[in-house]
Amino acid sequence: MPASLKEYFLVDPTVHFLNHGSFGACPRPVFEDYQRWQMELERQPVEFLGRRVTGLLAEARAQLAQYVGCAADDLVYFPNPTSAINVVARSLDLQPGDEVLTTDHEYGAMDRTWRFLCAKRGARYVQHSFPLPMTTPEEFVENFWSGVTDRTRMIFISQITSATALIFPVEAICKRARERGLLTIVDGAHVPGHLPLNLAELGADFYTGACHKWLCAPKGSSFLYVRREVQPRLEPLVVSWGWESEQPSASPFVDQQEWQGTRDVAAFLATPAAIRFQAQHQWTAVRAHCFALTGETRARVNAITGLAPIAPENWLGQMATVALPEMDIQKLKTDLYERYRVELPVFKWNGQPLLRFSFQGYNTRADADALVTGLGELLKAAL
Repeated sequence: MPASLKEYFLVDPTVHFLNHGSFGACPRPVFEDYQRWQMELERQPVEFLGRRVTGLLAEARAQLAQYVGCAADDLVYFPNPTSAINVVARSLDLQPGDEVLTTDHEYGAMDRTWRFLCAKRGARYVQHSFPLPMTTPEEFVENFWSGVTDRTRMIFISQITSATALIFPVEAICKRARERGLLTIVDGAHVPGHLPLNLAELGADFYTGACHKWLCAPKGSSFLYVRREVQPRLEPLVVSWGWESEQPSASPFVDQQEWQGTRDVAAFLATPAAIRFQAQHQWTAVRAHCFALTGETRARVNAITGLAPIAPENWLGQMATVALPEMDIQKLKTDLYERYRVELPVFKWNGQPLLRFSFQGYNTRADADALVTGLGELLKAAL
């Protein structure tokens, strides 16, 4: 593991920041690159947006595409996965009675998007239940597939879940879906920079990932990947100059989705700097250290609560969710922050109190120790 990376990050050094999973954190060199692009835009906005931006975005797309394993013209930058999934959900031709199959572990904003669209079109958003604890990936795939009916038209699923912090076996599900003729939409918000990613091999029809989370790009950098064969099925969420383009490129998908009017594209253009930063700082070793710290810390927390793990360790990456006893979870969250300076989410999922912690390159065992100490003392006082 390289020396501590804490000095490179802008997070408050007085806080044990164990919530990278929510919004990420940007290293200083990447943030400076982001500000440099903003300054270039402000110096000559007509030159920047009128003559340079198309080429700059093409270069930034190419570098991100190489990183995630796809062709540059099969990927477009978006500010966040929620807006990317809205493009997909609003474009696909759901009919009354059609079903979108998913799990009950999905991110709330995505659930709301699909429920909204399904209600308007008379379709059903089917949340297949996966109670905790999880067992094996193979059993998960069989259980999920038991929810497919003759009404199922598409599958929506996270590769890494937000609330439960579990890595789902999406490649196997995408393979089955392709054989069955079903569309697959994968929410990979937590994947870039967290797990190795090769979109061409994964096999999803649609895939969105956040660059501002584990890849550590500036806030507002994400992407939508669409398999070439299904790109004509998408409509732009915002119709602008790329529709009926006067200077069309080789990709109608990029033309129609990329340009949405005047906006700050600096976060997109600084994403290659995040890729370079991680390459320069031995990120494979950083991830391995964080994976180990996650497993170790989960065992320590479960020993305090006396509750069983929600899944075997091979379901985990750089973050983990643990079950808590019934208690005032808002007070626990507040006390952890105000008394121990530990920042992390504490919440209820399907009625079960849960706590989630994340480890990134700037975290050390001291951060884990602060969580274990604070949680132990607070649970002893509360129970």
